[in-house]
Amino acid sequence: MIIAPRIRGFICLTSHPEGCEQNIVNQINYVKSKGSIDGPKRVLVIGASTGFGLASRITSAFGADASTIGVYFEKPPAPGKTASPGWYNTAAFEKKAHEAGLYAKSINGDAFSDEIKAKTLELIKADLGQIDLVIYSLASPRRTHPKTGVVYNSVLKPIGETFTNKTVDFHTGVVSDISIQPANEEEIENTVAVMGGEDWGFWIEDLMAADLLAPGATTVAYSYIGPSLTEAVYRKGTIGRAKDHLEATAFTITDKLKPLNGKAYVSVNKALVTQASSAIPVIPLYISLLYKVMKEEGIHEGCIEQIQRLFQDRLYSGNEIPTDEKGRIRVDDWEMREDVQAKVAALWLEAKTESLPEIGDLAGYKKDFLNLFGFDVAGVDYEADTNEMVEISGLV
Repeated sequence: MIIAPRIRGFICLTSHPEGCEQNIVNQINYVKSKGSIDGPKRVLVIGASTGFGLASRITSAFGADASTIGVYFEKPPAPGKTASPGWYNTAAFEKKAHEAGLYAKSINGDAFSDEIKAKTLELIKADLGQIDLVIYSLASPRRTHPKTGVVYNSVLKPIGETFTNKTVDFHTGVVSDISIQPANEEEIENTVAVMGGEDWGFWIEDLMAADLLAPGATTVAYSYIGPSLTEAVYRKGTIGRAKDHLEATAFTITDKLKPLNGKAYVSVNKALVTQASSAIPVIPLYISLLYKVMKEEGIHEGCIEQIQRLFQDRLYSGNEIPTDEKGRIRVDDWEMREDVQAKVAALWLEAKTESLPEIGDLAGYKKDFLNLFGFDVAGVDYEADTNEMVEISGLV
């Protein structure tokens, strides 16, 4: 079939298998170009099919020659209907890993569930014995609690008072004001239940109970802080409350890992175009301005550049892992540079529909958004007939 993007809001309803595969090849080539990493050899990535989780799996495999198990929840293809992009990403990654002689298997299902945890533990026990590194990179709008069966839904809202600021429709380039009503206590609690650290803790507890974590094992979850421009709707909003919980959980997990001399970290990463970030008002406008500044400064990074730097310069540099005053690894350091933020803040005041094409990088934002779904990738013939029925070779 000929596959074209069909966009609704901040979601693309189609994805392109060959475009997704080319994305994977590009990321693999980048990691290989940066040289080998003296890193982990047996890696579990929870949330492995897109974004930072996918980049973590690619970096582990092609930077450190690691065996990897990926857990994700993706929609398979059907005749005449494309799979979700994470399905095609995983198919391409595992194909390339197997061609390189690397172990790569995966499990598709609800990572919040006890059933998928048990299935993953069985696979580790059978094939790898123990795990050196656990990456926790889940992004989901809802969670069914595995112990109680209660379904929680997250919201993207400010806390305390109505938030009003600029935003942009990145499809049309129209800049407008938006007001978001504050969350109530139930919505805050729901968001923490979905996006906080409880499930990360459950995974580590289950792995420890089954003796599947190697001595010195490390686990890393991903977070974001961002500037004062976005803090009302992000870091001081419902999602920020969930990230606070996630970051606090790192200390709890580190205590549990002490018998293994292991440690849990939260890595604070830079703002990037993801399906999740595209849904948050204000963030697309901020990112388009940030991209403009960081590209001009020569310090722009995508997911793979961020994670490769995290592994090579922070986690596995051979030195003590540097953290901030709250124990977090900071690879948002270039984004949060004072000069970068000062320039973004000045551009923010100028941002209007008419000025944005000149002062921002909306074209870069749109390209990155389409790339998420395998579209607008250089070297791919989008007029050619494409087989949507792609299988994942390592799917258990």
